[in-house]
Amino acid sequence: MIEIPSDLNPSLVPLAFLLGRWEGAGVFDFPGAEKCNFGQEVVFSHDGRDFLEYTSRTWVLDSEGKQVRALETETGFWRVDEGRKVEVVMTRDQGVVEIWYGELADKKPQIDLATDAIARTAAASPYSGGKRLYGYVKGDLMWVGEKSTPEVPLRPYMSAQLKKVADLKEWAESLPDDMPDGVSFFRPDGTPYEG
Repeated sequence: MIEIPSDLNPSLVPLAFLLGRWEGAGVFDFPGAEKCNFGQEVVFSHDGRDFLEYTSRTWVLDSEGKQVRALETETGFWRVDEGRKVEVVMTRDQGVVEIWYGELADKKPQIDLATDAIARTAAASPYSGGKRLYGYVKGDLMWVGEKSTPEVPLRPYMSAQLKKVADLKEWAESLPDDMPDGVSFFRPDGTPYEG
């Protein structure tokens, strides 16, 4: 179920399916780099203004699913206009800044994006463009990224399936003051709920 927070800027309602903290795993595979499985945490949040704030952290996983090392970190801001056109400004830890444009699919929570502009620092690896597809499928956030360099034509290189993580603090704060049937829980301040 997609929840729309009461304080969400009305222009962002079409992007509400992205909101929250998501965790999961995926596959990374690009020529010249080590193929690996990765873990990912993505957070989409808002503060009432006309954009979503985005943070993504990925890390290499070993064969047992344990974290080995950091892979990539991205931060950015997502907006959508009345015509369901989406724009994203994104910064990557690899020394890349991107502007992405795309649109929401008709009648389903899916976004297709493509890079419009790219700036790289001198230390950044070669990179000439990308595409991404994000979709909300049966409660999961799924995405696939494509990438090109001057030597490698556009091709898929990362994809992941992410599950929404419950915000336990928010859930606990919503509990009633009088819990029924002798059940005892604790409030966020440490005092018990008495049933």
